[in-house]
Amino acid sequence: MPTFDVLPLAVALLIGIPAFGSCLGIGLASMKLLEGIARQPEVAPELQTKFFLAVGVTDGAFIIATGVGLWFATANPFAR
Repeated sequence: MPTFDVLPLAVALLIGIPAFGSCLGIGLASMKLLEGIARQPEVAPELQTKFFLAVGVTDGAFIIATGVGLWFATANPFAR
């Protein structure tokens, strides 16, 4: 009976799903930033500071998931 190695699929999902979520979250945050600046231009510096902090955290989660996925792809901790 042939065995099916699911590690490439798991790594693809581990990298792909956080990438999609990160892109979606950053896009929505950018949309709200532009709306907020259009409504009240005087608070643009405060909004930009909070925006870049939130985008950094969101992107950091994706980078960590990518690192874990690549670690699984090379180290394969589930090997028998």
